[in-house]
Amino acid sequence: MAISILRPSISLPQHFLNSMNPQKFSSISVITKKHSFLHCVASDSAPSPSRQEMSLSVGMYLIPHPNKVEKGGEDAFFVSSDNGEVIVVADGVSGWAEKNVDPALFSRELVANVSSLVGNVEVNDDPRILIKGAHAATSSIGSATVIVSVFKNGILKIASVGDCGLRVIRKGQMIFSTFPLEHYFDCPYQLSSEAVTQTYLDAIVSTVNLQVGDTIIMGSDGLFDNIFDQEIVSVVTTNDDVSNTVV
Repeated sequence: MAISILRPSISLPQHFLNSMNPQKFSSISVITKKHSFLHCVASDSAPSPSRQEMSLSVGMYLIPHPNKVEKGGEDAFFVSSDNGEVIVVADGVSGWAEKNVDPALFSRELVANVSSLVGNVEVNDDPRILIKGAHAATSSIGSATVIVSVFKNGILKIASVGDCGLRVIRKGQMIFSTFPLEHYFDCPYQLSSEAVTQTYLDAIVSTVNLQVGDTIIMGSDGLFDNIFDQEIVSVVTTNDDVSNTVV
């Protein structure tokens, strides 16, 4: 189970790629960051005022299934704060284990490929294009559900294939929720190495205008299948620090 939570807070540029550590969980948060600009000007001129920008502070955690602890689970995630925040969570489809294929390989490579595309001008802050490029570059056998979000200029763009999810909490209320895409129960839409597969065109695309103080929870189905939304809201609203929230 991989999870991310976001709420406005000051963050420094950083890159995280975690697909193996069994004790990591991803939590992110949006806050106001102030930049003060001092210019070389004539003595009778005043410096320009500070500028406010939204930014994300990040905490993360991954909890593997008890039977998958030794290999670090089958989920993978990535968080980047360069050129706008990019967050991805992928969940390897466990059914591949019946064919002697490690389900973690596809999800980890998929996430690694997303990370390599961050900053690419052709992506143009479009999470579907990140999914398209990452899927095309993934050569591992297997499949995975995936959700990608891109945060820039106060706007969160989301693209999801399958049953990974995202929630937005504002002032103690859940104001936005993705919903799973499934063929039938326990068979979600998924990106695959097979010739017949879902693609970025099957992704559900959403856009949310964020406010300072909003909290965004993003994770695999292992989170949302086991914790009710009202429980998530309760935990989030009683913890100011996202690092404490994720644990």
